[in-house]
Amino acid sequence: MISERIKCLREQCGMTQAQLAKQLGLSRSGVNAWEMGISVPSVSYLVELAEVFQVTTDYLLERTHQEMVDISGLDEEEKQLVYQLLACLKKRQLIPNESESVSYTHLTLPTIVT
Repeated sequence: MISERIKCLREQCGMTQAQLAKQLGLSRSGVNAWEMGISVPSVSYLVELAEVFQVTTDYLLERTHQEMVDISGLDEEEKQLVYQLLACLKKRQLIPNESESVSYTHLTLPTIVT
């Protein structure tokens, strides 16, 4: 459920409900209502949540289980290594080809089972 996903992402970021609320410009009780499943965020808040947590809105809405990872801090050589690893995994059909969304700063990662 979206309520669980918001709570999990908030906790992964080490944020309190109050901190997230302040960043979004709403009350802590608003965030609490989302996490309790009492209400759901509006479309504009979904977009803001996706930006804060660096995930897609589809991930927030549980339409996909793919998370986005910010790779903007990597140098070009490190980025190329990541892209080569993904290409190798796709070639061996260990991850689906549908996870092709790659930009210069973000990389959508499939769930990889080890």
